[in-house]
Amino acid sequence: MSKDNAVKIRFHSGENIPLEMHKVRVVQKLHLPPIERRLEALHEGGFNTFRLTTQDVFLDMLTDSGTNAMSDMQLSAMMHADDAYAGSQSFFRLQRAAEEVLKKKYFLPVHQGRAAENVLAKAYIKKKGDLIPMNYHFTTALAHITQYGGRIVELLYDEAYNIASSHPFKGNMQVEKLEAVIRAHGRDNIPFIRMEASTNLIGGQPFSLQNLRDVRQIADRYGLRVVLDASLLGENAWLILQREPAFAHATMAEVIAEITGLADIVYFSARKLSSSRGGGICTNDLTIYRELEALIPLFEGFLTYGGISVREIEAMAVGLYETLDETMICQSPQFIAYLVHALTAKGVPMVTPPGVLGAHVDAMSMCAHIPQTQYPAGALAAAFYLISGVRGMERGSISNQRDEDGNETYADMELLRLAIPRRVFTLSQIKYVEDRLVWLYENRRRIGGLKFVYEPPVLRFFMGGLAPVSDWPEQLIAQFKADFGDSR
Repeated sequence: MSKDNAVKIRFHSGENIPLEMHKVRVVQKLHLPPIERRLEALHEGGFNTFRLTTQDVFLDMLTDSGTNAMSDMQLSAMMHADDAYAGSQSFFRLQRAAEEVLKKKYFLPVHQGRAAENVLAKAYIKKKGDLIPMNYHFTTALAHITQYGGRIVELLYDEAYNIASSHPFKGNMQVEKLEAVIRAHGRDNIPFIRMEASTNLIGGQPFSLQNLRDVRQIADRYGLRVVLDASLLGENAWLILQREPAFAHATMAEVIAEITGLADIVYFSARKLSSSRGGGICTNDLTIYRELEALIPLFEGFLTYGGISVREIEAMAVGLYETLDETMICQSPQFIAYLVHALTAKGVPMVTPPGVLGAHVDAMSMCAHIPQTQYPAGALAAAFYLISGVRGMERGSISNQRDEDGNETYADMELLRLAIPRRVFTLSQIKYVEDRLVWLYENRRRIGGLKFVYEPPVLRFFMGGLAPVSDWPEQLIAQFKADFGDSR
């Protein structure tokens, strides 16, 4: 899609309203259970929103992973899949899409993004203490790196930790620190440099293209590879078009091609990047391809399906091409920006500027009365579900993991993430989220903390069970009923 065809709509009223450039042709019925049932569901799920069942959820804002709406073109492509175990023509269509969109010749399919992280960690972390510099970690990336004995170092600029900021690229890697880390630890102890587009755990914040160029320059100076987590590549590219003046007149295709061209290895979760299922690892380096090739049949499946349904492979190929469509990619970040600005105007502390993936509430500020030892972001996620039926996700200390000695490691930020998948929610539903969150902010002192009652050793935020430290959920329900009566 050319830049000239990007759609700009102004309203006569002067309101800044995101206008959907799609129509809805298939719908799914929603249910809003009463608040008493929502409390029961929280107890059954250990006050962990991951453990709620969808029959108890009204709006599911847990994640955008695998929840983006698929297009009619993707659905139709699934009908002509080639069901061969080996040599499927569906795979070759996906391979061609990766080459044309991501500009990478060699493609290895995996069943999802964390599978790619496992393959990369297995292939390149050779000894205990190997160090991976990155702009910021993602939970599953960290888990796989540490599983194989590696360590990470996060190299953001100080501005990235400023919750209420106007900096357009808080996901930038601090290149001065990068060079210092390489000199201090030695290039032989650094398997690769990892860049994430966009940094999930600090509010979906993007990096600039110039910053990636700078990282590439340092990598070349020391003979290191750059690995790009491209799961939110489309949205990062769109924000570059909006915020980086040098690319104001570029196209999505041009920006995406330059980003991927600066990386030796690109991997992604198709559940995010292409609104389908699966994932992939791609490169232009045959040596890298050979280093990774044998691990795909070992962990995933044959090289032409990689643990993915061939129908999903067809949808993934179409989804990669649709990543170049600015009107499709912009919908989610525009809805996020709308919600963030609306909430900020009413005093709710939000991560700014608005990023990608979702709107992020600053739980450390909103729940300042809850000590970090009682997991304020998890408590806020539970409280918001209780009074709204909306399932968000904790992105704070519960999402961290303990250190080697079993000590708690507290997150840099305590965030409630309200994911806004592509083309899923209506504007009235977004306004419902705004309304209930404003009410909760006004009654925030009624929210209390949580404690673990079941804690698995790895990725505890998925499966862990918690409990309230007091009867604060019942007190919150009493206030809700006093203010809303019989409303759900």
